[in-house]
Amino acid sequence: MRSILFGAAVSVAVLTQAGCAQEGPALDREQLLEDLRILAADDMEGREVATEGNARARAYIIERLEGIGVGPVNGDYEHSFTFSLPRNPDDDITGVNILAQIEGTSDSERTLVVTAHYDHEGMRDGQIWNGADDNASGVASVLAIAADFAANPPEHDVIFAFVDAEERGLQGARAFVANPPIPVENITFNLNMDMVAMSQDRILWAVGTYHYPFLVPMVEEVAARADVSMPMGYDEPTEEPGGDWTLLTDSGAFHVAGIPFIYLGVDFHPHYHQPTDTYENMTLDFFQDASAAILDFAREADERLDEIGEAAGR
Repeated sequence: MRSILFGAAVSVAVLTQAGCAQEGPALDREQLLEDLRILAADDMEGREVATEGNARARAYIIERLEGIGVGPVNGDYEHSFTFSLPRNPDDDITGVNILAQIEGTSDSERTLVVTAHYDHEGMRDGQIWNGADDNASGVASVLAIAADFAANPPEHDVIFAFVDAEERGLQGARAFVANPPIPVENITFNLNMDMVAMSQDRILWAVGTYHYPFLVPMVEEVAARADVSMPMGYDEPTEEPGGDWTLLTDSGAFHVAGIPFIYLGVDFHPHYHQPTDTYENMTLDFFQDASAAILDFAREADERLDEIGEAAGR
């Protein structure tokens, strides 16, 4: 979570009014916990990009998507990309994004892209950094959205992007935006989940409304129904270290391209980027309630997508 990316500015408009769902969508809470437990297990070896553990996590996610009945994008779930790091510019690393899609019931070309990174830090000095919160939790939540949308098709097309190499500079998200599987102008909104399972205070932050104030009514609508607190913030320019999360996770790559986003995630906690980020240390009741709110948010975003597009000029 929260790798450093480059900056950009965007213009914003005002979204006035939209409908809302009367009841929150259904969530398979037991499957949600099972996905979190499996993805954060020791045999995934911390899911570092370009490792066997990362490949095992990828295989599990694809198996779940197939079981849910959500098909691949352009005939393949796996979309590879290469990148290099500044310390080894001649050493190419291959990452793999997992892309799945559900067609909407309308003829709109506007598309919702739902993201979560599945990689983590791998192993350090023989110790596994399991990455339960960061970001097995976001992946599990996106799988829950995919399952609900497969059973109850959305109005608009939805792409589920489980991106790789976030911990190495948002590489998977940047690759997706640079070479999108659909025309980039059709990508209307990005909903990104990164760390949604650990909060003693039961707070799930909604990041992005400072840049896109027309999204405030949508956040307020979902927050009013949620069983967790969902304040807005952590997206204004500040001199305070860690005070602006805009470009520190995958939604930052979409923002730089001028695509509106909301990033849902918890605050920093003692297990962040530590080997103690394990399934056993998560606040599981909060995680289930947060994921229910996230699913509700995805439904609300689909319902409002045309208005979001009009407000954003997309």
